[in-house]
Amino acid sequence: MVNDIISDMLTKIRNANSAKHELVEISYTKITESITRILKEEGLINDFKVNNESNSIILLLKFRGQNRKPVIQKLERISKPGLRIYENKKKISKKIGNFMIFIVSTSKGIMTDQKAKFLNIGGEILCKIS
Repeated sequence: MVNDIISDMLTKIRNANSAKHELVEISYTKITESITRILKEEGLINDFKVNNESNSIILLLKFRGQNRKPVIQKLERISKPGLRIYENKKKISKKIGNFMIFIVSTSKGIMTDQKAKFLNIGGEILCKIS
């Protein structure tokens, strides 16, 4: 059994991207479904489907160009079970460099850093996607 379901999800997506697989199957939990919805809303994956029979989510990954370069270049777990990372509303979206999304667990649910900043709330920084 996996203790950190978010790290397991990110690793499966990373491995599928490097192998240029179209589909990847991850375990279903409310957290993984919320993160998957954010990936879809942000245009980082083509689509997803919840499979109730196998209690999993099937993601359709997105690639661009003839070389099939993955849209998701880097996935990084920030807050871990042994070391939780929290940011208050003032520091929630201090980004450096190119396109980057932080996924935040707040009192209002799991959302992107931009939405948390708009709602003026902080929370636990789950992962970083670029």
